[in-house]
Amino acid sequence: MCNSLQKKTFRSMVWSLLGNLSIHLIGFVVGIQLARILSPDDYGMVGMLGIFTAIAGCVIECGMSNALVRKSNRTEADCSTVFYFSVATALLMYIALFIAAPHIASFYNQPELCNLTRVLSLTLIIGALAGVHNTKLTINLQFKRISAISITTAIIGGIVGLSFAYSGWGVWSLAYMQLATYIARVILTWIIVRWVPQRIFSWQSFRELFGFGSKLLAAAIIDQTYNNIRPLLIGKVYSGADLGYYAKANQYASLPATTTTNLIAGVTYPILCKLQQNDDILRDKYRLLIRLSAFVVFPLLVGLASVAKPAIVVLITEKWLPCASLLQILCFALMLNPIHVLNLNLLQVKGRADIFLKLEIIKKILGVIMLIITVPISVPYMCYGAVLISFISLFLQTYYTSKLIKVTFFKQMGDLLPSLLLSIIMGIIVWGVITFLPLSHIFQLAIGIPIGIVVYLGLALLLRMPELRTALQIIRNNLKK
Repeated sequence: MCNSLQKKTFRSMVWSLLGNLSIHLIGFVVGIQLARILSPDDYGMVGMLGIFTAIAGCVIECGMSNALVRKSNRTEADCSTVFYFSVATALLMYIALFIAAPHIASFYNQPELCNLTRVLSLTLIIGALAGVHNTKLTINLQFKRISAISITTAIIGGIVGLSFAYSGWGVWSLAYMQLATYIARVILTWIIVRWVPQRIFSWQSFRELFGFGSKLLAAAIIDQTYNNIRPLLIGKVYSGADLGYYAKANQYASLPATTTTNLIAGVTYPILCKLQQNDDILRDKYRLLIRLSAFVVFPLLVGLASVAKPAIVVLITEKWLPCASLLQILCFALMLNPIHVLNLNLLQVKGRADIFLKLEIIKKILGVIMLIITVPISVPYMCYGAVLISFISLFLQTYYTSKLIKVTFFKQMGDLLPSLLLSIIMGIIVWGVITFLPLSHIFQLAIGIPIGIVVYLGLALLLRMPELRTALQIIRNNLKK
């Protein structure tokens, strides 16, 4: 059973990784072209709406998807109940945002935000129509199909966005790109997942799923509010351009972090759920995932921070140069995201949604205090505060997870430290080379990236890091017929 589960985990992670990489590559290419055409203010305007759509999305989802995945004896009544609840809630959220649109525009003193809010909020209703279908794909570990859908919709959205941008539509090209992506996703998902909700709404199913999901809902709202309050404050206290620089820096820093985090969150949760009754196996798999996540994501983010300036200039021109320093800081702020996800997934797997919620409240209170301190200073200091909060959050999470499967903070840091030290050494070498060589930005990138790869993998081989051996062994074992 363990070997079979390992194969499923590996194959699921491969397909999920390929899908995420493809989506982000498409988004990266499209984003470069859009950034060359659009202004920082255009991106800032869309960023101003992030907190409102994110919270509405949490209310719609309501933790029901995770509750559905976790439930081993789910029924058609469960699935249909979640579907109808999600669609009805989406309609209510859209009406609320439609009414609130003029007030949102007034808050930021941006009149165009009124219509933009009403158009972008349509994605809430569209997305709810495919929520259960996506959950069914996740339950059955059909990440190959999930990847195919995501890649296709990313291409469609990119084509629509670029078409409107080249036609001079400005910020509306970003809005129509999102709409096109959501519509395409719903159509493709319904075609692939041939499931139609039954005419059933079970209050018993709702109470059972909501009992677990409600705590996750509260945690998600707190999390999304906190994650989006920084853009909200930047847009309000500073300017749309400052928010545009922050949004672009956060987007690029999120590329490796989010790819890995989404991969871990999407794949490991249903896998770990299957091991929830066996603490010994769960502990071993959990620590293995921590080590492998750090081995992959740490060098990506440290490497990106070391080449931030030439990368920004080469990719999206010097008009975006102010976001390079923010990108360097945010790389370290997001570095631990995959590890946070693993810790929080473990709490859900063990059914401790109460601890999950408690942790989110504590972390966000600390985060808000940090924002209160740093907002009056500058945007970079707000980013430095995010780095500090990320490390404090890891300490808090491991305090609780250690009680469940006896993996303490120091054990987790011991798992992370080798990859962290190697990544920092690699980053310093790359930064030194591109800083002191009198080369153009494009040649700095062309030299810096290969040097980073060679240094990191070379040191891993020289030091015989078990993470490298484990990764290669997993690949070899699962590629065998």
